[in-house]
Amino acid sequence: MADLRFHHRTGPYSLAQIAEASECVLADATQGARLVQDVAPLSDAGASDLSFLDNPKYKGAFRGATAGACIVSAAMAPEAPSGMALLVSANPYRSYAMAATLFYPWPQGGQIADSASIDPTAEIGPDCVIEENAVIGRGVVLGAGCWIGAGATLTHCVLGRRVRIHSGARIGQDGFGFAMGAKGHLPVPQLGRVMIGDFVNIGANTCIDRGAGPDTVIGMGTVIDNLVQVGHNVKMGRGCVIAAQTGLSGSTTFGDFVVMGGQVGVAGHLNIGSGVRIAAQSGVTKDIPAGQEWVGFPAAPRRQYWREQVLIKKLLSKASLKD
Repeated sequence: MADLRFHHRTGPYSLAQIAEASECVLADATQGARLVQDVAPLSDAGASDLSFLDNPKYKGAFRGATAGACIVSAAMAPEAPSGMALLVSANPYRSYAMAATLFYPWPQGGQIADSASIDPTAEIGPDCVIEENAVIGRGVVLGAGCWIGAGATLTHCVLGRRVRIHSGARIGQDGFGFAMGAKGHLPVPQLGRVMIGDFVNIGANTCIDRGAGPDTVIGMGTVIDNLVQVGHNVKMGRGCVIAAQTGLSGSTTFGDFVVMGGQVGVAGHLNIGSGVRIAAQSGVTKDIPAGQEWVGFPAAPRRQYWREQVLIKKLLSKASLKD
């Protein structure tokens, strides 16, 4: 259950309203007027709450659940306990996200905290929310409906619509560019920007460097977790998903819908094709063609990598027998 000291809840909502907002179909249309007070995990939900089931692994818990209503797939609906109202969805987790947002919407309405520091050159569109201690620097443009968390810093960047930047993120600082030499390492002026597309979500304490000349680009709908480093001149396509503690070196280009697990490292000046999936803790040192799955360090195509691991174990086993 959400702690209402920290979260603002709206509602109640009828099952018909929830179904419409969450792309669901009521299994029993006669229950449309039934009211739901809140959303809650399956293990905690009571008779006035809405929950969801996405993973069949929790089928046993679902059978014994006491939630008044639940979002489920058609395949799992027959497992529901008696009396539970069902909202059937092709993607229960996505539908739950929509329903939870109905009860707990993101702040709206042009709120700017008194403690925020905003440079006079910044441009702020309608319905932006700027929280306590946020710092908006020179040359920043925020599109409509953006949300900037506490303690975030933005400079030299342009944000599209409904971008979310969480607490402590640093957007648009100098890229890591130095002309190295025996007389000292001379900083190279970083003259580009960070261009962030619509509906991008950037996690807490993530850093995105501005470009050295060309821009750093984050494509529409991309989701970046906490503690991610994006180097200067990176070009990222639409709908990418980047998990925590990943580091992307400068001037690497990513296609659309690239997915990276946690603690991935990607070298600079590479091309990563659309639809590529990279396993957690992999180290990428080569270009990756579109649609492939890579794993390990140095990263290689998934099947190739695991074949190599099996071969290495066999060789080590034979060597130990000889010893």
